[in-house]
Amino acid sequence: MFQSKTIAIAMSAASLLVSSFSFALSPGQVAPDFTLKSMQGQNLNLAEQRGEIIIINFWASWCGPCRKEMPVLQKLQDKYQDLGVQVWGINVEQDNEAGRNFLKGLDLSFPILFDASNTLSETYDVKAMPTTVIVDRDGNVRHVYYGYQDGYEKKYAKAIKQLIRE
Repeated sequence: MFQSKTIAIAMSAASLLVSSFSFALSPGQVAPDFTLKSMQGQNLNLAEQRGEIIIINFWASWCGPCRKEMPVLQKLQDKYQDLGVQVWGINVEQDNEAGRNFLKGLDLSFPILFDASNTLSETYDVKAMPTTVIVDRDGNVRHVYYGYQDGYEKKYAKAIKQLIRE
């Protein structure tokens, strides 16, 4: 009997562990909290942004679609920031210098953060570059987009407008 209870407890714990990793990108679930330092030296914490809509964009310097998407993200930031929308760009490379070089020539005002250990990209189950996650004012994941193609900005804008109206 003791062994059965031990096995049942172990299975329950394993189930919780697996679900805690797999829920990260399920719409409606709370976005996993994190704190990262921006290029400007400011620590940004996701949970402290409740009340704001956060667009989290995971990117890499070697990613061509990431380069095309950055100006799109800047336009979204410019258009919607006064309505409580923030864009956070998170570089997933271990070499921060490659990410910094990538940004030269791009006129970006939104925070750029570095996940050099890839801990956050693993937590968010980033499967493609870029990956864009939209978090609502309550801190819940609402949309996840893998990759980038021309026209995705319309999807992003539609999602943002919906969240602003809520």
